[in-house]
Amino acid sequence: MKRNELKFLARQAVRVSMALALVTVLAACSGFNLFGPQKIEEEPIIPADTLYQSALDNMDKQYFNTAISDLEKLERQHPYSEYAEKAKLMTVYINFRRGKYEDAVLAADRYLAIYPSSPEVPYILYLKGTSLYAQIKDITRDQQLAQDTIDTYSLLISTYPQSEYVDDAREGIRLAYDQLAGKEMSVGRYYLGNGQTTAAINRFRTVVEKYQTSTHIEEALFRLTEGYLILGLTNEAKTAAAVLGLNYPSSDWYQRAFNLLQQQGLAPEQVAGNWISDTVNLNG
Repeated sequence: MKRNELKFLARQAVRVSMALALVTVLAACSGFNLFGPQKIEEEPIIPADTLYQSALDNMDKQYFNTAISDLEKLERQHPYSEYAEKAKLMTVYINFRRGKYEDAVLAADRYLAIYPSSPEVPYILYLKGTSLYAQIKDITRDQQLAQDTIDTYSLLISTYPQSEYVDDAREGIRLAYDQLAGKEMSVGRYYLGNGQTTAAINRFRTVVEKYQTSTHIEEALFRLTEGYLILGLTNEAKTAAAVLGLNYPSSDWYQRAFNLLQQQGLAPEQVAGNWISDTVNLNG
């Protein structure tokens, strides 16, 4: 055989080998091999009650990830069983317990969408509200979570006023309001320090009008006294200080407001005809 013929046959052999290798790769990628379909391991079906009990046991041991895995398998294998609703409820609770608050909120919304008439709805709303509140950061951040907390707890209170979770929901609302008031105060102080007095007053007014039960109300009234004196609106300044003194006579903020007025020869006095005297009733 001639040398050229040998070279030709060698090249052909290489091409055939490469073609076979390519077919093998493509077959592997497509899930098939040269000898028939590739075998796929099927997930063993476990009874729903067994999976649910396993989730309970793992939760008791605080193996939360394993418990969630049990519940996911239960929902996947037995979506219409009597344990499906229990699994969704427990998913909310476990995510709450393990501090996965975003996951808890998502699981709660899923439960509420599927089972809106369930007797467990008050509990789910409570877990959702508490999970939202747990995510609230400091007052320098966006406060949408605080508002969502208030909305969720308010829904619980208005829809299920006899629920055992109502008292906790009210306390959660109070704390969330305090967070929102703190945000307004932070922005108002910034404006006041930068000479934007009118903008600052608007922030402090919001606290007085909307968040009267917050821990920031005393400072808000003092800052209004301060801001109105800067603008020369003495009637508003005297009224803000008078309301502060009436409701918090021992407050350091009242003493500071009193001193500010005294420096200008003024004294606290509720003067009719301004928004403070017309709308603020902290004792009411």
